[in-house]
Amino acid sequence: MKTYMPKPEEVEAKWYIVDATDKTLGRLATEIARVLRGKHKPTFTPNIDTGDFVIVINAEKVRLTGKKLDQKMMYKHSGYPGGLKSIDYRTLLDTKPERVIFHAVKGMIPHNRLGRKIMTKLRVYRGAEHPHQAQQPETLEVNA
Repeated sequence: MKTYMPKPEEVEAKWYIVDATDKTLGRLATEIARVLRGKHKPTFTPNIDTGDFVIVINAEKVRLTGKKLDQKMMYKHSGYPGGLKSIDYRTLLDTKPERVIFHAVKGMIPHNRLGRKIMTKLRVYRGAEHPHQAQQPETLEVNA
């Protein structure tokens, strides 16, 4: 008996749409990362991108529990001395809510070439409108 190993050209990616309204950020991000990575498929292979595309709508309506809105910070560094910048999640949700979900999912994906390729399959939008109607996305139910 031989083990089936999918080849990258044999993998067919589907499109899923997720509504982030009143979903907890971490629980939502784990489900999105699982679908992006392809772990929900029986043909999952760790070294091949077998995942699907995910569209997230209503990113500004995602929920953070506890005091995370004021205490949790997102950091980035310019690479120069003294170049550390930080912003709290309340401000980030008001200005760029897409970045909150993208950053949470990115931390759950492998940090290598494959992970960078997988992250190109994630599309996050602030409101309910998205330009991917032609792909006929299926609704993905997330219990968060």
